[in-house]
Amino acid sequence: MKKTTLVATAAAIAISLGACAANEADVPETNNNETVSTLTGTINAGGASSMTAAQEAWRAGFQNTNTQVTVNYDPTGSGTGRQNFADGGYAFAGTDAAFSVDEAAGTFAACAADSTLVQIPVYISPIAIGFTLEGITSLNLDAETIAKIFTGAITTWNDEAIVSQNPGAALPQVAITPVHRSDKSGTTENFTDYLNKAAPAVWTWAAEQTWPEGLHGEAAEKTQGVRETVAATQGAIGYLDASQASSLGTVAVKVGENYQAYSAAAAAAAVGKSPMEEGRADSDVVVALDRTLTDAGTYPVVLISYIAACGTYADAAQGELVKEFLTYVVSAEGQQAAADNAGSAPITGDATLAAKVDAAVSQIS
Repeated sequence: MKKTTLVATAAAIAISLGACAANEADVPETNNNETVSTLTGTINAGGASSMTAAQEAWRAGFQNTNTQVTVNYDPTGSGTGRQNFADGGYAFAGTDAAFSVDEAAGTFAACAADSTLVQIPVYISPIAIGFTLEGITSLNLDAETIAKIFTGAITTWNDEAIVSQNPGAALPQVAITPVHRSDKSGTTENFTDYLNKAAPAVWTWAAEQTWPEGLHGEAAEKTQGVRETVAATQGAIGYLDASQASSLGTVAVKVGENYQAYSAAAAAAAVGKSPMEEGRADSDVVVALDRTLTDAGTYPVVLISYIAACGTYADAAQGELVKEFLTYVVSAEGQQAAADNAGSAPITGDATLAAKVDAAVSQIS
């Protein structure tokens, strides 16, 4: 496998006659002069469960125009998605942690022998720190306190470290039950990266897709499992994609001298202030998230979900389908559909990032 090549297309165009004409000889028209795609086939993909709601919106929007194409996305989790893509079971993988440069140089069964790997950011979302505590819907916590909760150093909700940051809150003497992902998860890798960078004296583990062994707490599978476990357990706290956190109390994280509640805009601001990761090809669009930001209006507990695909597919027809689908995903229309359905931040809000993604998708074949 060559060095990664990321591929994307026009962030501001929807699937249209012009987009389809590049790959199709004849494009029929409906009676009202709207173009209809002649693409046919099936895309089987999967991975990050964080982007489930976004993928639902993308499939619906794409298939509305490409009526003879079926897109299947199985939210198996980032780890399983990456493995299934490598093994050839998926045409692309959704992952909350980008393949490293070394991993991207490996072999991917769906790709042509001389293909590069394509990675593009498609979904920006805050990771919510959600809890269930009767009568309380929001709390302020700094990174050190969050880290101590998840290491088990703080065990009750009326601990002085929590009380001191929430004057006036009626915090009970209820045991804290930290909840983490049981499966390999990009959300876990992003959350532990935040803890390691923002509270290194407390969280001494490196960022990993697998939760550290031996820590107090309960394990739950996928984003949905974390949400259900936290919601059902008085005193529980967990981390999950913000699109799944609406029924829970949530934490405002200390950033600089203030506390910032999670929001798509604050997550996007954190991404915008973070540099691109060095050592990657121009088409390998990976952001090096800065977890130690102190800028007002930024929320550093953020994840960027990527799609990993082939630069060149062994099956050219599959490559055409994936390229057209990803063209829609990164378009202004596709990004807005995800924002409406999942509460994510459109990558098209950052013109520089969007242009890199566009240039990448255009290379898929």
